[in-house]
Amino acid sequence: MSVSLYDLSVASYLQQLAGVAGFLEKGSKHCGEINIDPNALVETRLHADMLPLQFQIQSVTHHSIGAIEGVRQGVFSPPPPIPAQDYKGLQKMVADAREALTKLTPAEVNGLAGRDVIFQLRDFKLPFTAEGFLMSFSLPNFYFHATTAYDILRMKGVPLGKRDFTGPFRMKT
Repeated sequence: MSVSLYDLSVASYLQQLAGVAGFLEKGSKHCGEINIDPNALVETRLHADMLPLQFQIQSVTHHSIGAIEGVRQGVFSPPPPIPAQDYKGLQKMVADAREALTKLTPAEVNGLAGRDVIFQLRDFKLPFTAEGFLMSFSLPNFYFHATTAYDILRMKGVPLGKRDFTGPFRMKT
């Protein structure tokens, strides 16, 4: 059995983004139950030297649909600064990324295999193939930021478990 680039990337992004959407929704409900504004969570950091929830969610979306766009264009860079978002804005970012990813076809993504991709941060450049970039750079960053977002909500008392993180499993049919 071979695994396609689509299955390794887009299917994984969609699975995890469903988890992110779910735990953000649970975070919103939890805030309502304890009578706090969910917007108070947007700038929350896991640690003083880590970036806040807004950046974690921006990075999750950037390392999913943004990574596919980077492969298409041949270059991927860190996300640009965005205006401050409210909690609903973070949820919309995730919904928009999911929507964009669902429009991609397996043939379209699999057709990107073998392309050259450069990670560029100012003058610093790392050369990759599409497969190497998605599997060794994008996906680890994607999961790191999804995990950090989850951890921020857990730290603030949102009742989440592992199943809230994983999203729907891709079961044998």
